[in-house]
Amino acid sequence: MPPMIRKQIYLGQQQQALVRRLAKARRVSESELIRQAIDQQVAPEIVQPWPADPGAWERARNFRLALQARGPVSGQARTWKREEAYAERESRPGG
Repeated sequence: MPPMIRKQIYLGQQQQALVRRLAKARRVSESELIRQAIDQQVAPEIVQPWPADPGAWERARNFRLALQARGPVSGQARTWKREEAYAERESRPGG
C-alpha cells in the first residue's frame, strides 16, 4: 500500500452511522471504506474522462483507407527519404 496522507473530514450523523455500519459489515476500517468510495467516484474520471466512442477506430480506419485510395498527391513528390527522418529524430536532444 502506498504511503498514507492524513486527511480530516466532517460527516453528518447519518453519514457517520452509515460508514460505521458498512465498514463493520464489510470487515474493513472506516478509512478503507472511505478510500474505496473515493476510488469508485474519482478513478473513472481520471482513467476515462470522455465517453467511449466505439466507432472512432472504424472512422479513422475508413479515413486512412480513403486517403490511401486517392494515391499520391500529383505534383507533390516526397523530397525526403525515410532514413533522413529517422536521422533527424535521433539527432534531437534526448532522441
